[in-house]
Amino acid sequence: MPKAAELKKGQIVQINNQPYIVSQIDIKSPSSRSGTTLYKVRFNHVQTGQKLEQSLTGDDVLTPIDFQKRAIQFLYQDADGYTFMDNEDFTQFTLSPDALEDQIPYLYDGIQGLYGLVVEGNLIGVELPAVVEMPIAETPPAIKGSSASARTKTARFASGLEIQIPEYLETGEVVRINTETGKYMSRA
Repeated sequence: MPKAAELKKGQIVQINNQPYIVSQIDIKSPSSRSGTTLYKVRFNHVQTGQKLEQSLTGDDVLTPIDFQKRAIQFLYQDADGYTFMDNEDFTQFTLSPDALEDQIPYLYDGIQGLYGLVVEGNLIGVELPAVVEMPIAETPPAIKGSSASARTKTARFASGLEIQIPEYLETGEVVRINTETGKYMSRA
């Protein structure tokens, strides 16, 4: 039974006998001596995507839900949404763009290390790898004589993602991107 202080983004809990996934956590520490730390948590309903916000203290206990974490593969995107396949039993699942939100820019053909969160046979969420490697689709030309300084330029990727990269990198180079922060890490 996790306490509110132990909640992490992506964790699935039961509220009012319904499955919810933690999408955002804001921690508020009051300045008074006897004040308790409050956790303002935004949940999304697993099936409907409906948002629910609750303010919890660190000692509030939530009921966990049994789910499976399965290795999956991104297949394609169409009008219905994003389709994934379970790597073990080849079951296909489709998620709407709303269910994926911030993860869409990191989804590309051939991405490795994806995990699906499966509850009662339904895919309810996708867990991205910590780092993805993507080729730069478009960026201004490299500047001659530039070094690994702190100067940056904008790079666009085939998935629509835009990030700041060092100015010496060129179109076509493969870079490593942190999926938590959305920042450039290094060349691949």
